[in-house]
Amino acid sequence: MAKGKTTLVRSSGGGMLPWLGLAMIILIADQFTKVLILGAYQLGDSTVVTSFFNIVRVHNTGAAFSFLASAGGWQRWFFTALGVCAALFILWMLKAHSGQRLFSFALACILGGAVGNVIDRVLYGYVVDFLDFHWRGMHFPAFNIADSAITIGAMALILDELLRVRRGR
Repeated sequence: MAKGKTTLVRSSGGGMLPWLGLAMIILIADQFTKVLILGAYQLGDSTVVTSFFNIVRVHNTGAAFSFLASAGGWQRWFFTALGVCAALFILWMLKAHSGQRLFSFALACILGGAVGNVIDRVLYGYVVDFLDFHWRGMHFPAFNIADSAITIGAMALILDELLRVRRGR
């Protein structure tokens, strides 16, 4: 493999500090936007931005796509504990693999998003969602900056694995 392609994936410098910085930027952006929504909108309020996008205030007591949202309350602490465990595991992985740029980028995105949603669960008992995309009357479930970061991180993990497998040939 050409040396230029290798440097896109691996780097020897910096340690995990830059990745923690990225996670912190994601966390701050997530919490800042949620504070704005909580201050400006009541539950269920909505503002039309474009023909396919609204700003809304939604409370998600479940996980992705409101999974277990009506489970009776235990899910708050289950998903909080799951998020804390994921964050600790990610920190361990970042320490061990901080030189792998794409992998560490993915982990940092997931870390920032997971911590952002954990903070919501602890403070409010639900995750604040506010980005509402729709088309022809069909709405994608509302989400937030943390969810977006987790999704980007998951896609980067998949890409990292595909590149790793390709390099292994």
